[in-house]
This record gives sequence, structure tokens and C-alpha cells, in this order.
Amino acid sequence: MSAQSHTRAYSPIDPAKISIILATDCGSTTTKAILIERQSDGSYSQTQRGEAPTTVEEPFADVTIGVVNALTEVGELAGRNFMDADGGIIRRTSASDPHGCDLYISTSSAGGGLQMVVAGVVAQMTAASAKRAALGAGAIVMETIAANDRRRPHEQIQRIRELRPDMVLISGGTDGGNVQQVVQIAELIAPAKPRPRFGSDYALPVIFAGNRDAAPRVQEIFATGFDLSVVENLRPTLELENLGPARDRIHDVFLEHVMAHAPGYERLMAMSDAPIMPTPGAVGDILQRIAARDNVNAVCVDIGGATTDVFSVFDGMFNRTVSANLGMSYSISNVCAEAGMDQVLRWVHLEMDERELRNRVKNKMIRPTTIPESIDALVFEQAVAREALRLAYQQHKDFATKLKGVQKQRTVGDLFEQGGVDTIVDDMRLGLLVASGGVLSHAPKLEQTAAMLIDSFEPQGFTELAKDSIFMMPHLGVLASVHPQAAMEVFERDCLVRLGWCVAARGEARWGKPCFRYKVSGAVQAAGSLACGDVALVRVPNGGEVEVTVDPEKGFDLGAGSGKAVTRRVKGGAVGIFFDARGRALVLPKSPSERRMAVASWAQSWGTHS
Repeated sequence: MSAQSHTRAYSPIDPAKISIILATDCGSTTTKAILIERQSDGSYSQTQRGEAPTTVEEPFADVTIGVVNALTEVGELAGRNFMDADGGIIRRTSASDPHGCDLYISTSSAGGGLQMVVAGVVAQMTAASAKRAALGAGAIVMETIAANDRRRPHEQIQRIRELRPDMVLISGGTDGGNVQQVVQIAELIAPAKPRPRFGSDYALPVIFAGNRDAAPRVQEIFATGFDLSVVENLRPTLELENLGPARDRIHDVFLEHVMAHAPGYERLMAMSDAPIMPTPGAVGDILQRIAARDNVNAVCVDIGGATTDVFSVFDGMFNRTVSANLGMSYSISNVCAEAGMDQVLRWVHLEMDERELRNRVKNKMIRPTTIPESIDALVFEQAVAREALRLAYQQHKDFATKLKGVQKQRTVGDLFEQGGVDTIVDDMRLGLLVASGGVLSHAPKLEQTAAMLIDSFEPQGFTELAKDSIFMMPHLGVLASVHPQAAMEVFERDCLVRLGWCVAARGEARWGKPCFRYKVSGAVQAAGSLACGDVALVRVPNGGEVEVTVDPEKGFDLGAGSGKAVTRRVKGGAVGIFFDARGRALVLPKSPSERRMAVASWAQSWGTHS
């Protein structure tokens, strides 16, 4: 079946004619719908929200049933009818029409989202670039195949046969370089004959983004039984990574092949006024737009029941990682095992029985939708979340690296860079940290959300903290592709809850010794001195502007160098400014009793106690 048979031409959208927008995100368990309306002053605002169970699996096997149910709920709340008798979406014929919408768009990760196998000649170079391209397009990477991954060819072939990917991305070789090694990778994958996850009557899509000189041979190898696309090389030279063409083609193939064969998606594509995007890809798009608009380095985390996604934009370079075994329900046992129960319990200031906690973990896996019903349960869940976030962020740093294979000179100073010399994630230059996912977005207190971010990500210097109010970033990411003004206005007005700022000193903390002095002036007046191990919170009204001066002791850095004072003007948030003198890396007292006292003291100072 030809890929082109499922390509749909979407009509151009005139933003001036768009007043009422419906957007859905078809998640693995829940389909979330929002209504966005243009206000009398011409600006856009999110007004209603609805949700329903996703229906991509049996017995329904039609994703549009869940979409219709979620949109019907939104219509009832808004007092408008959005659905016709046949389950289609009503489009308005005039500005005075009391029913229907002007625009309907959607994202999706239902049915497991977009699942891919990537391959390259060298695991740390072209295969890593292929993985970055796939992750950046919103995919889950099931397997990475490389000539040097230490498996024998028959083991690699067996692994490929076991998988049911939606598509395969092959990279390898710089333009004009060795052709034979790239061809060998293709010759490894083609005989394995991996079968697509959805549908049995179409050829598995394969995207080749390697050495252009190898393309003719690769086309011969995949001539039968596959649908091959050839795009520009991911690594045309060792010094250059060119991910855009491969990402664009992944998105196109996702629409043409995967969505067309997934249950009910062909109808969903017909309902939509713009191409459907993978949910993580849409989140990445909106984060990149915010980072570019505000000229800021940004990190966003989405912690779910089974996985934790981390997105980052540093100096315009975008990266995304999926920690597939770090989550708060299905994967909670993996978090406790990987981090160690001792690491989890270091964040708990209450006496807890470890055997009872292990039973609680097992119950959460069996009943993933349960929420904490006691203070003990909430404290423990948030402790687990800290470790899941910490591990996911470390994995992200390990992946978001400078290009391997590039010749470079190293200095003695490189040896002391935190997070490894190759990571592009620099905590001191991180300007915006955004939280998303149930345990973060739905914490009983905003202070708890901020504290979980600070404890797990350990930001340095001045970092703004925020959260996605109701996980609207996917909807706004796809909206930004057709109506950027509406997407950005809703993002600021209704999506992003700015919590405040974390001001933290980097340096080895010797508890009880002086760390830094702070002074806040403007909308709020405050001053104080913090010893190592202390924290403080200065509440600043949302939107209130203050000048913050921090003067560190020698050996501590807040952005200007060791012992040098820093002055910044910042705006308040829903909570305020969190001053953190616990040092970086953050090390807690070894004594259990002292540790519990310290954690309880921080909870009191930051107002996170329930």
C-alpha cells in the first residue's frame, strides 16, 4: 500500500477567522479536550475542559469514540453543540452561529504512541544522532542497533524480529565517507523483516538518513517489502548534526502510515483541520517556541504512571529523553529498585515502616489510579517522585551531549564541570524549569511542586519555576503550528502557572558554616543570612517585581563566580523566591535522625508541610 494513499491535503487556515477552537490530546488512558475562545478584546483564553477514557483498544477499537465523548462534555459545559448526529464535528457558518467551532486539532499518544527502531554505524555517533531525531519527533525508541553494540549479527537480527515497530530510521556514515559499513547495517535489518505494529497489508516504513553515496545500495536492499524514504544525512560531517529533515519525514510517515492504520485514526484525521502530532512532539514544539521567544534555556519534565519525559532547550539545541521505567504507578517499583529505598526515604521526615511501604508500592502498581489518602502516603509518594525525577534528569544529561567524534581540546577546568564534560545541560544557565504530570501538577500545595523540582533537579543560580496547570502543552503545541498567537496567549494566561524562583548556591556545603546573604527590595522588602543546610522562602505577589541581591561566601557561586555577589530583577509568582543554601551537589546528613530533622525544617521553612 502506497504511503501517499493516506496523505490528506489540509486547507489553509486564516487565523483572523478563528474564534472558537477545539483541541484534544488522545493519551494512552485518557482523552483530554479543551475549548479556546477569542475574547472581546481580541485575545484568546481557555474556557472549558473535558475528558473521557481513550478507546483505541478493544472492545471499542476506535479512538474517535473517546474523542466524541470528551468533546460532548466540553459542549455541555460551554452550552454549545459541537457534535452532529453522525459523530462529526460541526463547523460554524457565521460569527453568530451558536453551535460548532472554527478549528479542531489533535495530538495523540494512544496505542503506545509512535514506536521506532533506530540504527547507525557507531552507537555513540550516528546511532545517537538517529535516536535524538526520533525522540525529538515524539517517538519511543524501542531499540538502537549499531555495528559496535557488542551483539553478534544473529543476535541483532533476532532482536529486530521480536519487535513490532511503527517505522525504522537508519543513519550512518558522513557524506563521501565509507559506504560499506552503512550498507551492512541495511543488510542486517532487511533480512530480519520486522513487521509493523498496526495492519498487515502494508509495507513497513524505513527512513534512510545516512551517507548519500550509500543511498542507491540501500534502495536496492529495501526494494521489496518495505516503504523506503531517503532524506538528508543526519551527520553530513562529524561536526554537524542535521536532524530537521529526518524529524519532518518521521512526522509525515506517522500520519501517512501509523495513524492511517491505527484503530479509528483515519476518521480522526478526517475530522481534524491540521496534521495530528505525537503528544511529546507537540510538547517539545511549544517549549522550543517559549525558549526562543524569551531567549532562555528551558527544561520541561512530564512524569506519568509508566514513563518520565524530559525536554530541554539549551542555546537553541533541543533534546528529549524518555525514561521508560521511571513512573509513579506502573513503574513505581522500578523507581524504588533503581534509586534504592534508602534514597527514597531520605526525603521522608516521618517515621515509616519499610515493609509497609513496600506493600504500598505493590498496591500502587496493582491499582495505578489510586491517590494518597493520608499525610504519610502523600509524603512517601512525593519522596518517590523526587527520585524518579532525579534519575530521569541524570539520564537526560547523559544523553543530551555534545557531538561525539568531534576533535576538541580539553582543559583542566573541563575535568571539574558538573554533569560530565560532554553534556550541554548547564544547571547554572537554566532559566526556566516547567513541571507537568499528576504528582507535580496536582500536588495539594504549590510549594510542594516547587520543592520537588528543586530537590530533584538541583537548579543553580537563578532559575524560574513553573507548572503546566492542566497538561495543556500538547494542545498548544499543535495549535502553535497553525495559530501561534492563540497558542502563546493561552500558554501565558491559562497554561503556565509561574511558581516563583529558586536561588541556589553551587559549592560544597559544610553544614552550619556561612553560605550567602540575601536582600530583596521593591514590591517586597526582606533580608537574611543563610548557613549551609538552611533554606528560606520570601513570598512575592504574582507579577510583583523585586530586586534580589545575593552575596556568597568564598567557595560558593550564584552565577558570577566564587564569592561574587549577583543582583537580578525578577517577578514574583504564585509562591515566591526559594533561597537554597544546601550546596550543589545536594548532600543530606548521614544520620537518620538528623536527616529527618533537616527535612522537617525545610518543609517548615518552605511551607510544604501539610
